[in-house]
Amino acid sequence: MFRFRLVSLFLVLSLGARLPAADTATKLTLSSPLPYQVVQREGFEPSQSHPHNPPGPELGYADIQVEGTRPEGFQGTFEFRVIALPGAFGESTDWIPLVVEDHAKLFTGPAEMIAGGWYRLEVRCLDQGVTVATGGVEPIGVGEVFLVAGQSYAGGTNDEPLKVADPQGRVSAYDWKTNRWQIAHDPQPHVGDGGTIWPPLGDLLVPILRVPVGFVNVSVGGTSTRQWMPEGDLHKQMVAAGKGVGSFRAVLWQQGESDVIEKTTTEVYVKNMIRIREAAAREWKFEPTWLLAKSTLHPTVYNEPLAEERIRAAIGQLWKRPHFAAGPDTDLLGGENRGDANSRRHFSGIGQRRAALLWFVALWNELDKPGR
Repeated sequence: MFRFRLVSLFLVLSLGARLPAADTATKLTLSSPLPYQVVQREGFEPSQSHPHNPPGPELGYADIQVEGTRPEGFQGTFEFRVIALPGAFGESTDWIPLVVEDHAKLFTGPAEMIAGGWYRLEVRCLDQGVTVATGGVEPIGVGEVFLVAGQSYAGGTNDEPLKVADPQGRVSAYDWKTNRWQIAHDPQPHVGDGGTIWPPLGDLLVPILRVPVGFVNVSVGGTSTRQWMPEGDLHKQMVAAGKGVGSFRAVLWQQGESDVIEKTTTEVYVKNMIRIREAAAREWKFEPTWLLAKSTLHPTVYNEPLAEERIRAAIGQLWKRPHFAAGPDTDLLGGENRGDANSRRHFSGIGQRRAALLWFVALWNELDKPGR
């Protein structure tokens, strides 16, 4: 945030740039960032994020990598500006110098933006004060990104396909196969054609955090921890998806039912999860927190209280270990919160919304930790 304010002192340098007629400026093609992309913020200070914080709310910032096709023969300078779209959190800026590196026919450079969105990012090329090329992308945001992993209750196997209710659609989902972002309406990319719990979770988070939210969902139905080990394809897929977004706040782990079926012991589940997390962190080169849900109840498939308790005990132990934290106890959601044998056999619509509420509580407790 402080660096952003220093940079803004130099905005006056660009105010005198002349704009040519609209039909004479070359179109500047941008390949990064992408529409609906949410970039993980840094510098967020929970205790100083309230509106009456003396220097202003400290909601954070991010350096967004701008990439595009360099106009042929162009040797001038680049600038960018950020325009807050209607209803956005955050602020617009004037033109700011964009320091770029050249890679063959491409240019790349970091554009620092304060947390918020949706934004429109505009880039222009100046040659002796004349704008010779312009381009832009919208909507983009700087906010919170979460990687979702686990099995079917995390994926699209629940009863009711849900839509993002935020009027500006500031809840996004990343398609890790195509490297595209979209509004996080169900069905989510590559996790089934049914409903999930993530659109209502995003709707709960956005107005409280005052930033857009993005989800990267790599869950796979019917999978045990054994299948998520570092040697397997699911782990490689998860690692690749995390690298695809660059950075994210936390892993949201909703899994346990298949380990109940496999009669996994408490000790083995703990060891498996530690190996899964440590191997992923080495690949990502940073240490996101893993929030683990207690997710062992599958009432139309089995009734195994002792086997369920072994996995619940394992997750309880992991909550106390470094780099793990308490997710929600979604096993509390029985009865009307679960579909019957004539449904998809997972959460009902009301169960999806209540699971989202439990996840909201867990995430807010994690994000609002003193001294985080």
